[in-house]
Amino acid sequence: MTLENPRNIRWGIIGLGKIANKFAQDLRKTKGAQLYAVASRNQEKADSFALQHNSKFVYYSYAELAKNPNIDVVYIATPHSFHKEHTILCLSHSKAVLCEKPFAMNLEEAEKMIAVAKTNNVLLMEGLWTYFLPHYQFALQELASKKFGTIVKLEADFGFAPYADMETRLFKKSLGGGSLLDVGIYPVFCALSTLGKPIDIDAKATFFENGVDTSCEMVFNYDNGVKAFLKSSIIEKTATEAIFHCEHGIIKINSRFHEPSTVTLIQNGNKETSEFGYSTFGFNYEIAHINELIRNGQTESPIMTHEFTRNLIKLLDDVRHLIGLRYE
Repeated sequence: MTLENPRNIRWGIIGLGKIANKFAQDLRKTKGAQLYAVASRNQEKADSFALQHNSKFVYYSYAELAKNPNIDVVYIATPHSFHKEHTILCLSHSKAVLCEKPFAMNLEEAEKMIAVAKTNNVLLMEGLWTYFLPHYQFALQELASKKFGTIVKLEADFGFAPYADMETRLFKKSLGGGSLLDVGIYPVFCALSTLGKPIDIDAKATFFENGVDTSCEMVFNYDNGVKAFLKSSIIEKTATEAIFHCEHGIIKINSRFHEPSTVTLIQNGNKETSEFGYSTFGFNYEIAHINELIRNGQTESPIMTHEFTRNLIKLLDDVRHLIGLRYE
């Protein structure tokens, strides 16, 4: 094997919704990756997805996919409340797992998933793709360089207003629906990846009658008076930007900051915007990262570590406690 001709990593996908469709398109554009098998409990959906994305195998049972000995890694894109079950199923069959965010419903579930991965000596990573996008890595590097000094304030939001169909996953409490886990995770991730764990949190939320949170406003408090103002919403379209106010300038990740975007540096009245030549949805960067981890025999990402995942889900748990949100 050479860098020019790496071993193909054979991927399986469990859960064949919108995100999985985008993921599969980027998978086909990633060197050294092959969509090997897909699974859905809906036979028509499974057949259609497999045909569209040229999957070698198609299953109507998640367990049957997990048993295929030739699959290297499984991408899990089922509803949030099934992540633990489906991750453990695949890990128990010695399959590496990339589990779509949010990793789990709570820290307790996350710990069990990580424990099974360690017991089976298998790679497990949370699929929070933003961490691997070039524009986000660029922003992290600019912040780390201290060119603009340290961060004094962070503003990050993610809000959109889809049609409120209460029968869909986003609006079902039993499936982990609501703004916090679905989109609020991104502003929280932004704060954690740049400022670390806060010393204190303030939070408030609004809710539908069925108990699903419609919006959440959070303030993360850090040492020296540094604050992160974070917001999520599924009833209001927001700027969906991440703005780092630093001592000597501003680093702004433009809309929508969690997906392929641009970064604007603002200092002394001057603005400089960097573009990154994206030609995909952006999932190919985390796919390539997983591929390399597997080729190198690694069981944990040095970027999206298990400890980072623990800290992220713990922050979401803390916010849920403050706003009185409990899942069924």
